[in-house]
Amino acid sequence: MAPGTGAALRLLAASVDAKAVAEIGTGCGVSGIHLLHGMRPDGVLTTVDQEPEHQQSARQAFRDAGFAGNRARFIPGRALDVLPRLADAGYDLVFCDGDRQEYQDYLAESLRLLRPGGLVAFEGVFANGRTVDSGPQPTEVLRLRELVRAVRESTELVSSLLPVGDGLLCAVKR
Repeated sequence: MAPGTGAALRLLAASVDAKAVAEIGTGCGVSGIHLLHGMRPDGVLTTVDQEPEHQQSARQAFRDAGFAGNRARFIPGRALDVLPRLADAGYDLVFCDGDRQEYQDYLAESLRLLRPGGLVAFEGVFANGRTVDSGPQPTEVLRLRELVRAVRESTELVSSLLPVGDGLLCAVKR
């Protein structure tokens, strides 16, 4: 993750005074550490990933960064299987860094999960510049374009595309 993206995540978590954050795509824990730094001291990060090894690495990274074990809840599994089990309007921020082909589905779940005034953020929407390239594109890029369009046209969201890292699409739920 680019340092600018991490700084933006920290800022976004702080700006919504995040107590409950859902993260799709645990990875090695870098984004989770940035989110935790921006969250309230009593906040809990719920992080979802299909790969148990990723979650184990992230758990260790969180400990090494000085976070207590009760600050993160790790849920193994495919995001679209796990998200429906999370509480409606129970989250201040949802960060999506999973399968980009599923971002549209993550958006629908995020709208359900977020409280009014909550924020959703999607990592990697520039797709290394391919999202704005006029040539023929793979399905992943076409899906990212659809996501950007859906967020921009939604009357339920106030959005902005931040030019940090590989693009961070952010939207606040009205």
